[in-house]
Amino acid sequence: MKNFTAAENHLRRVDPVLAKIIAEQGNCVLKPDRRYFQSLVEAILSQQLSVKAAATIFGRFRDLLAGQVLPAAILSLRDEHFRGVGISRQKMAALRDLSSKWQASLVNPRRFTRMSEEEIIAVLTQVKGIGRWTAEMFLIFSLCRLDVLPVDDLGFRNAVKKAYGLRKLPEAKRLFALAEKWKPYRAIATWYMWASLDNKPLSEV
Repeated sequence: MKNFTAAENHLRRVDPVLAKIIAEQGNCVLKPDRRYFQSLVEAILSQQLSVKAAATIFGRFRDLLAGQVLPAAILSLRDEHFRGVGISRQKMAALRDLSSKWQASLVNPRRFTRMSEEEIIAVLTQVKGIGRWTAEMFLIFSLCRLDVLPVDDLGFRNAVKKAYGLRKLPEAKRLFALAEKWKPYRAIATWYMWASLDNKPLSEV
């Protein structure tokens, strides 16, 4: 597990609201998930589904692949295989596009260490079915990038509204201004905001 002491100390120092949340929640427990391809497959399958329904669909899909969630295995499937485990035509196309681009190294995680957050987002959003929010969640939860601010995330916006006593959900401009002092640890601050409401990331798109 990564040590986020420097991030926590910085956030306590610059923001009394976050200092209180950190005191209540304890240490940040984010850790990298290096199952990069599988994480993106799960992200595609989970779109517009409840957590429970998404877990069920992914479990069926993983069983269909005999536990090998790999590009070649996905590309070998026929349409009826996808439909048989409850995957829509749109998600089928997205999974094939991800698998093809992964095999062709158009999406290559070995290059990510040398790339900025925006460069990685640009690569990931070339894949059908992956938008900016999904790419940001990948940056935070898979790559453990520390300075990502997912301003479209409803869970984050709700947490900020409550923590700072705002009358309405903050828009992107206000969130960027509020989070300026959190740099270079905006993803860690976001994690604490989610934790403050026992919240989950939730895209509005």
